[in-house]
Amino acid sequence: MENYIEPYLFQIYFAIGLVVVGYVFGRVAEQRHFKSIINREAQLINLVTTNGKKPLGRLENIERCELATGSVVISVDYFKRFVASLRQLFGGNIHTYETLVDRARREAVLRLKEAHPDATQLINLRIETSSIYKGQGNQVGSVEVLAYATAIYT
Repeated sequence: MENYIEPYLFQIYFAIGLVVVGYVFGRVAEQRHFKSIINREAQLINLVTTNGKKPLGRLENIERCELATGSVVISVDYFKRFVASLRQLFGGNIHTYETLVDRARREAVLRLKEAHPDATQLINLRIETSSIYKGQGNQVGSVEVLAYATAIYT
């Protein structure tokens, strides 16, 4: 009888270990990404970006305007998926997905700004989100965020 219990205990410990490892590595990767985002946002803070349809202030001698885009796809790790499925049972905000969408949105805007660092202003900023993969039970697997605006050069 004891021989049958030991393999089950090993499987339980192994599953718990995988969840812990997934949590630790996912958390570290997310923190690194947030630090990178904060540093890059600080570097690009002087590039005026607005969701208004007209430039801020009077701009003289506009040379050109062009479409500026930035996009990112971020995947949900298994730990976030597990926590979200538990949260769905009890209701309430799914904080794990909120941080995922926040990172994706900020990264997409940064990529847009990094693609046009010499622009005077980025106006009419818009952000689109979509789920590009659905796993079992219609769960979100990856989130794509597209940021687009008009880059004005003077």
